[in-house]
Amino acid sequence: MTIQQLINDRVVAALAAVGVEGANAAIQTASKPEFGDYQANGVMGAAKALKTNPRALAEQVVAKLDLAGIASKIEIAGPGFINIHLDPAFVAARLQTALHDDALGISKPAPQKVMVEYSSVNLAKEMHIGHLRGGIIGDALVRVNSFIGHDVIRQNHVGDWGTQFGMLVAHMVESRAAGEAELELKDLDVFYKHSKKRFDEDPAFADLARDYVVRLQSGDAEVLALWQQFVKLSLAHCNAIYRKLGLLLTDDDVRGESFYNDDLPVLVEELRQQGLLTESQGAQVVFLDEFKNKEGEPAAYIVQKQGGGYLYATTDLGAIRFRTRQLGLDRCLYVVDSRQSLHFQQLFTTARKAGFLRADAQFEHIGHGTIMGPDGKPLKTRSGDSVKLVDLLDEAIERAYLLVSGKSPEMAESERRQIAEAVGIGALKYADLSKSRNTDYIFDWDAMLSFEGNTAPYLQYAYTRVQSVLRKAEDYNPAAGIVISEAAEKQLAVALSQFEDVLSTVAEGSQPHHLCSYLYNVATLFSRFYEACPILKSEGEVRHSRLQLAALTGKTLKTGLGLLGIAVLEAM
Repeated sequence: MTIQQLINDRVVAALAAVGVEGANAAIQTASKPEFGDYQANGVMGAAKALKTNPRALAEQVVAKLDLAGIASKIEIAGPGFINIHLDPAFVAARLQTALHDDALGISKPAPQKVMVEYSSVNLAKEMHIGHLRGGIIGDALVRVNSFIGHDVIRQNHVGDWGTQFGMLVAHMVESRAAGEAELELKDLDVFYKHSKKRFDEDPAFADLARDYVVRLQSGDAEVLALWQQFVKLSLAHCNAIYRKLGLLLTDDDVRGESFYNDDLPVLVEELRQQGLLTESQGAQVVFLDEFKNKEGEPAAYIVQKQGGGYLYATTDLGAIRFRTRQLGLDRCLYVVDSRQSLHFQQLFTTARKAGFLRADAQFEHIGHGTIMGPDGKPLKTRSGDSVKLVDLLDEAIERAYLLVSGKSPEMAESERRQIAEAVGIGALKYADLSKSRNTDYIFDWDAMLSFEGNTAPYLQYAYTRVQSVLRKAEDYNPAAGIVISEAAEKQLAVALSQFEDVLSTVAEGSQPHHLCSYLYNVATLFSRFYEACPILKSEGEVRHSRLQLAALTGKTLKTGLGLLGIAVLEAM
């Protein structure tokens, strides 16, 4: 159990003991050390509801509050806030457990079957900067949920079906006939633009492309084979980027739109039998009263176009149906641009109306903002095109290499290259993950590659600093006890004990920036501890205890950065 949950339960029990049932304890970490380590602010709301004096109520609650062995001091501040100072012995015991556990002593919640749908690129085009946030946020959520004990399924719901693939297959056939296919397919964006240009300007080619669509959707073996070749090649482009970016996604995680194609007529018929479909201008529509416009007209969720074609909205419904009925998911996180918010609201509403989504299943849109350029507009190349993701990653590594070479020119080039990859990719990911996913942010190379402030290079360096201390301490004893006496020791120790609190918050709200803030705080507190509490110059029990705090700091930084998909280095 997290410390926050433990304190919450005790405060709720104390509130109940003084006659306040079902009150919110409102536990939060203290903003300053002088306010303790945790604060219980729920008395204010309870007193307001009871129309009683909040400080008098707080005194009654504290009298009933059992935090023996957990808190060394409890005090009432202001009109009724309860400040809780953790007992150093309680903190030390938790840290001792964390030191000898790969999971750093965190307790496992009731396991859920969780899917994280992320990346989910359109295979018709090469990956660009717009795919960055969804990829790295989704990967972090996969890692965190797996680490705390959930059964996590990674899912890459790629766009690999639809009318545009007739156009692409037709262009691939013609390119191969001219002996140019291999050259063109090296750049998927160019390949797509050439095929689109042909489709728009050449009526004969457009007719051929439409013919391929019909043959593809009817299961023509020859066209399916061509389509599969294109999908395989396109996924190879994606996988190369996933590997360079350090994402966990593989081909085994791909279940594209095509997977659900055969089930769509069955799904539409099921909606019809439930009386949810209405024909509107030849299309099959589910009207949603929950999303009325200003004129009071319900929103139209189209599941089949005029002429019988399907949309990605239909495929998304099919995916929900499969994920609940066949996979039995408890939770599904769709890591997709925030601009798709309305689509997901309507999708989940339609799925629940149709009975495709259990009432207790948590299907959530994990929206994210856009990466902006210095001009405050979505980041583009000078020519106005989207920045290719592979080019961005290469530039991050090269910039980091120049930075490392400038700081350590005497280092072997192979070592500088290794460090540059960890620093460059780590900086790129952390700059994104350290911002609230709900907001846009300005892309800034200098800021993200800085060795100062809340950046990956700063945290990576903090980790190597800890490892350097441990290497110098030849007498380090992993079994030594922890004794907390100095203020800087207490602040660092409390922060280290809150790792489980933070992971619980990240998993519940799908907000990785909380983990980033936590790791930065740990690194900052270690720096203060290092200055205020000599480690290698101390002796006896104090020396061994401080080495234990350093060791757990390193373990926490490495584990936390690993959960963000960021590598650490033993030396920099």
